[in-house]
Amino acid sequence: MLETSLCLVGAVVVIAIALLASAIRIVPEYQRLVVFRLGRCVGEKGPGLVFLIPVVDRGTKVDLREQVREIPHQTSITKDNAPISVDFLWYYKVLNPTESVLQVGRFEAAAQGMATTTLRAVIGGIPLDDVLSEREHINTMLRTRLDEVTERWGVKVTNVEIREIIPPREVQEAMNRQMLAERIRRATVTEANGTKEAAITVAEGEKQSAILKAEGLKQATILEAEGTRQAQVLEAEGFAKALEKIFAAAKQVDHKTMTLQYFETLKAMGEGQATKYIFPMEFTSLIESFVKGQK
Repeated sequence: MLETSLCLVGAVVVIAIALLASAIRIVPEYQRLVVFRLGRCVGEKGPGLVFLIPVVDRGTKVDLREQVREIPHQTSITKDNAPISVDFLWYYKVLNPTESVLQVGRFEAAAQGMATTTLRAVIGGIPLDDVLSEREHINTMLRTRLDEVTERWGVKVTNVEIREIIPPREVQEAMNRQMLAERIRRATVTEANGTKEAAITVAEGEKQSAILKAEGLKQATILEAEGTRQAQVLEAEGFAKALEKIFAAAKQVDHKTMTLQYFETLKAMGEGQATKYIFPMEFTSLIESFVKGQK
């Protein structure tokens, strides 16, 4: 009987300890505890130490940190009926812990299904070329539509990022051919521009060379003309000085000396081969003067 009593006491103690342990919760800063009392929500508790009434209260933890979820590859049909495979990441954060528990069950499963259908709806309204080139626009559209749905659940979609878009094989081959043709075109344009710039550089060099040659020839001509002019000036100055000396010497020559010079000239003329001689009128007066001088 005593052993039975001890066993009952031990069981009660264990149950009491278990109930006490279940009644005490430690909630971290990044979590909240949504408390239900006899099935009725009495609000959120935390962070810190939270006491629950055993059996009566039940708590559901809600993480307030930003979460990221992956949507695996989904085949979608574009506006121009091209099948493509798209996968993306979406980020969300719980803003209202109570609403996130009360408004939706299995939030992540519901959100994944909603994200998949939203992706197909967005892709279905965009042509293939825009899907491949406007990822940022698609990200914005996905985030906006997802946020419209999750807002009533107390959840905010903070970002959406498409990771990979895989078009059909035929489209990939066409894109590769287009990319190759574009590279060839750019190479051709670059080569043509290089040839053009080289020709312009050569022409500019020839132009500068011609200008320099012309400038040099001009300077040489100017210098030559200047030298000739200076030479002529010097020659004229020398001739003028010579005339001045001759004129100065001629002032000192008397009449007899001039007569002798005439005779010397006549002597030189007589030694020549000429048979006719022309004498100036002044010659007679010179002879007369000479004869008178001898008398």
